[in-house]
Amino acid sequence: MLRRGLEPSGQIWYATTGMSRWGTALKVVGMGWYIGICIVLGVWGGLWLDNKLNTKPILVIVGLILGIIIAFYGVYRMILPNISNKRSKGKS
Repeated sequence: MLRRGLEPSGQIWYATTGMSRWGTALKVVGMGWYIGICIVLGVWGGLWLDNKLNTKPILVIVGLILGIIIAFYGVYRMILPNISNKRSKGKS
C-alpha cells in the first residue's frame, strides 16, 4: 500500500507500508549473516594458516580480529546510505 503526505514546505512524499518492514527485517538478517560469515572465514583462514605454518594460536587471533574489522566496516557501509537519507530528509 502506498501512503501520500504533504510536508510543510509543500513537497509531496510517498511511503510504502507493510512491505517496508519486511525489507528492513531482511536487511538486518542479511547484516547478521554478513557479520557471521566474515568472522567465521577469518577464524577458518587463521586456523588453516596456523596448520600450514605451525604457529598455533597467533594467526587464529589475527584472523578473528581481521574478520571482526571487515564485518563492522561492511555493516557501516551498508548502513551509511540509510543514515545519510534520514539526515537529508530532516534538513529539508
